[in-house]
Amino acid sequence: MLALLHTSPVHVPVFDALRDLDHPDLALLHRVDASLLDRARVHGPRAVADDIGAAVADAVAAGATAVLCTCSTIGGVAETVPAAVPVLRVDRPMAAAAAAERRIVVVATVAGTVEPTVALVRDEVAHGRSPDIRALLVEDAWELFETGDREGYLDVVAKAVDSVEDADVILLAQASMADAAGRARTTIPVLSSPRPGLAAAAAAVADVRR
Repeated sequence: MLALLHTSPVHVPVFDALRDLDHPDLALLHRVDASLLDRARVHGPRAVADDIGAAVADAVAAGATAVLCTCSTIGGVAETVPAAVPVLRVDRPMAAAAAAERRIVVVATVAGTVEPTVALVRDEVAHGRSPDIRALLVEDAWELFETGDREGYLDVVAKAVDSVEDADVILLAQASMADAAGRARTTIPVLSSPRPGLAAAAAAVADVRR
C-alpha cells in the first residue's frame, strides 16, 4: 500500500484518478494536513520535520510500504525523515526529466516552493553541466486556490506559462498546477509532477513486494 501525504484535499481525487488509469492494483492511503504547508511557509520547511516524521510513522503503522509527499514545499524535508519505508517527493521524477535541458523555467504559485524546486532541479543535473534555471512566481494565484476558485487558478497559471519565452522546458512546481498544462498554448514542453511522481512511488511499492 502507498500512503500519500497531502497538504490540500484537492489532491486526493487527482491521485485516485491517476491510480485508476495507470496503477489499478495499487492501494492508496491518503493523509491530508494543510497545517504543514501553512507552517512551512511561515517558519520554513525544516520547522515541520518532526510532524512529517510522525505522519510517515502513522502511515507505516497503518500498513503503508512507501510514502509519497505530494507537496513540493515540504518534499525535500519529507524524503530525509528517518523512516522504515521509502519516502519520496512527488516532483523528483519531473525535475530529473527537466534537468537534461539547457534552459529551464520553474513556475510556482507559492514563494516557498521556488527555492526547493530550483534546488531539486540542480540536484538532478548531471556533473559538468550548468543549465540556465529561472523561476517565475505567479503573483496572487494562490489566493484563488485557497478560496476554492480552481478554474480561475488554473487559468492564471496557464496564462503565466504562455508568457514564458527562451526556454526548453517549463516545470509546474506544485501538483495543484498540473491541469494548467492542458490549458496552456505554448509550444514549449510543460512538465507536471503527479503522474511521474505516482509512477515512481508505485515502483517503490513493487520493489518492496519483491
